[in-house]
Parts: sequence; structure tokens; C-alpha cells
Amino acid sequence: MNTKTVAVVDYGSGNLRSVSQAVAHVAAGSGLSVEVTSDPDAVFRAERIVLPGQGHMGDCTRGLADSGLLEAVLHAAANKPLFGVCVGMQMLLDSSEEGPSKGLGLIPGEVIRFQLEGRLQADGSRFKVPQMGWNAVFHDLGRGPAHPLWNGIADGAYYYFVHSYYARPVDPRHAVGEADFGGRFAAAIARDNIFATQFHPEKSADQGLALYRNFLHWNP
Repeated sequence: MNTKTVAVVDYGSGNLRSVSQAVAHVAAGSGLSVEVTSDPDAVFRAERIVLPGQGHMGDCTRGLADSGLLEAVLHAAANKPLFGVCVGMQMLLDSSEEGPSKGLGLIPGEVIRFQLEGRLQADGSRFKVPQMGWNAVFHDLGRGPAHPLWNGIADGAYYYFVHSYYARPVDPRHAVGEADFGGRFAAAIARDNIFATQFHPEKSADQGLALYRNFLHWNP
């Protein structure tokens, strides 16, 4: 019998160890095994895909292409559940101001930089970019039922962010989670079988693990 796998894509960028350990933790007893892989065939065979990313979006997209994994990831994005994390989320859109960089074009939209110079937070301190630390994420957005990956997770639960850029999808319905940092922005985006977060679930304690656990049981 073939073991069902969750492939954490290793194209040379991303917090692979922390991501894979978090997913493996919630996969225990599920019948799924978690594999960090740079093998396109393993990505093609996997039942579910996690696409991490950190650093410069242009470096990540080039790394994905140079690694030979691009075709496998695009196939996964069209055919099976895929979870993008941080820059792995940003790569799903069309383009980014960081570079500028071209994305994978899987969710229409762009990635833009926080423009918060000289602005003050509620406590009188200046906004600092990148946003680094915990922030509340809201999924009760008044646009119908929350995305299934939020099942059992409180609206306004806190997640850990490290980023200077954020996604701005063309269709606001693709924003399925929002946070506030000088204004509301998309903290999670989704379309069909794709779900992605700007924050790091693997660094976000129980509520992060809950999100990965829901992903493992999600049947889009």
C-alpha cells in the first residue's frame, strides 16, 4: 500500500525544519507522512503540498524555477490541496513591488510594501517595517461563511508575522483572513484548492497547529 504523503517543497528557501516538524506533529496518527523534498516526482506523487518561502520573492521564484520544481508545484496548485506560507503565499500572486518580481499568477493580484513612514501607532510609537511579532487575524469578514481551514479557530486569534510586503488580491473574496498594521491587509488568501498565509503557522503555537491540522483534513 502506498503511503500518502504531504510534501514540503525544498527549493532552497523557506523555514523547512520548523514547517515540517509542525505538520508532522499534527499528522501523527492520520496515516499521512511528511516529507521535505526537492524531488519533482515526489511533489507529483504527494497528496498535499506545503510551499514555504522566506527572503526576497524574486529569489524564491527563481529558485523554484532553477530547482526544476516549478512544473510540479503548478500541477499541484491545479490538482491538490496546497498551503503557501509567508513568501510562499506572495509567490502565488502575479507580481511584487519587491524587485519588481513576477509571481506564479495563481491568484490575481500584487504584493506591495507597507508605506508607514512617519505614521504612529495607537500607543504613540512609530510603525516599524518589517512587521515582526504577533498580530490578530480575523476571518469573520462578513462575506459569507469563513474558509473551512478556520474551523475551530477563534476569530481574532493571534499569529506570528515577519514581513515588509503583503498581498493585495484583485478580488477581495480571495482574502480569507485579515490583520491590521496601519490598516487592514490580507493575512490569508485562498482560491479553490489553494490556501496561504502571510504569517507563520509553525511559529504560532496551538492556533498555528490547528490551521495545519485542518489543512490535512481539508477536501476542497
